[in-house]
Amino acid sequence: MTTWHKFVAVGDSFTEGLEDRRPYGRHRGWADRVAELLAERTDNFTYANLAVRGRKLDDIVGNQLPLALEMEPDLVSLAGGVNDVLRPKWDASRSADLLEEGVVKARDSGADVLVFAFGNLERRSRALGTVTPRLAEYREITLALAEEHDCYVVDFWPETVFDDSRFWAEDRLHLNELGHERVGNIVATNLELGEYDWREPLPVAHPRGLIQTVRDDIEWTGRYLAPWLTRRIRRQSSGDEVQAKRPILSPVK
Repeated sequence: MTTWHKFVAVGDSFTEGLEDRRPYGRHRGWADRVAELLAERTDNFTYANLAVRGRKLDDIVGNQLPLALEMEPDLVSLAGGVNDVLRPKWDASRSADLLEEGVVKARDSGADVLVFAFGNLERRSRALGTVTPRLAEYREITLALAEEHDCYVVDFWPETVFDDSRFWAEDRLHLNELGHERVGNIVATNLELGEYDWREPLPVAHPRGLIQTVRDDIEWTGRYLAPWLTRRIRRQSSGDEVQAKRPILSPVK
């Protein structure tokens, strides 16, 4: 098993940890959970998380990653691109170039790199499923880069266990506590920290009736989709006033 002493995570809300809520302070998230596992196995382990909700690849690669590499990490997680894909106009070539730039810089620094290929939204959301072809193309880009540059990669696309709505927050876009816990287990397995039974489905739930499903969709549209669209029109981001939660390397308590 590889031993890492400095782990730095960069990215957007997925890596920041929304919506894995703590009773106090900032969100936890899969990256914090993995850092805790690494800290149990390694003396003098430190961790930083520079991810901020709403960030696109240009910010992740252009601003977060240079700060991360200044810390001389031996493990970097680089997760991003979904916010780019969700924009009305998406340039696949630009996203590919940015992701490759980030991966190459991190690998050239000597760090091991973890990247993510995201899942098929169409299987759990009709509204979000409209970007499925884009996500499929971005997945192929990510997998090719991971193979070329010898990265660790987590590929969510074939994993139907995450089609269960109980892994997701009310906004249907962010993982909840249970979802982040499961992703932490996937990453830990991928990094060969142990074997975790992360594909185990949740207990069977009673299906919702059609009327309740329609009501839930209407409520979701008003509470989450409409405000999100309004921010896009105004060119605002949910992370405009948000700073990184762990901007420097520090021990995991």
